[in-house]
Amino acid sequence: MSKGFLLVLSGPSGSGKGTVSAALMEKNKEIKYSTSVTTRTPRPGEVNGENYFFATMEEFEKMVEKDELLEHAHVHTNYYGTPKEFVFNQINQGEIVLLEIDVQGALQVKDKYKEAVFIFLLPPSMDELLDRIRKRGTETEEDIETRFSNAFKELDFVGEYDYFVVNDSVDQAVKDIESIIAAEKLRVKRHSDIKKIMMKGRKDSFEHSKF
Repeated sequence: MSKGFLLVLSGPSGSGKGTVSAALMEKNKEIKYSTSVTTRTPRPGEVNGENYFFATMEEFEKMVEKDELLEHAHVHTNYYGTPKEFVFNQINQGEIVLLEIDVQGALQVKDKYKEAVFIFLLPPSMDELLDRIRKRGTETEEDIETRFSNAFKELDFVGEYDYFVVNDSVDQAVKDIESIIAAEKLRVKRHSDIKKIMMKGRKDSFEHSKF
């Protein structure tokens, strides 16, 4: 069985990471979503191990000390991170694991696990990005300006990624990512058993070819 791989999707705020990820997984049920670990309190209906791995602050800090996280960040008053064990177990079972994350987190992952496949999701234009952020209606004008300024800075890191996808249409963005996945599945380095597969049945084929 060939190994799976980690698919890291990131991009600026407003690029549509969440929407594209949800559409991708809806069409491709075999893709596993990377479950994060967090120190925040579970919300009603959330299930440990499905929505998040819930941990105490002490447990999270121990995971950091033991280098058990691919990346982690402090958001507001809580910590969030990507557990190595969950991701690597899925990969070793031949699964494709999707990690939707911001640029800073993606760079942390790349520092620790260069074998991942990194995709940078771009808006059609920066004007469109600004329009999308404004239309959400969830931020103050100051917050909008901060996010837009950060988006420009994050563009400097596109060169750290393997691929880019322009999210002009969610359907097309999903198709582009599916094409990347199809190509990555055929990478020779992911298959150590190619010769064995090709040699399977060689004796039978030889016998049947005799006159």
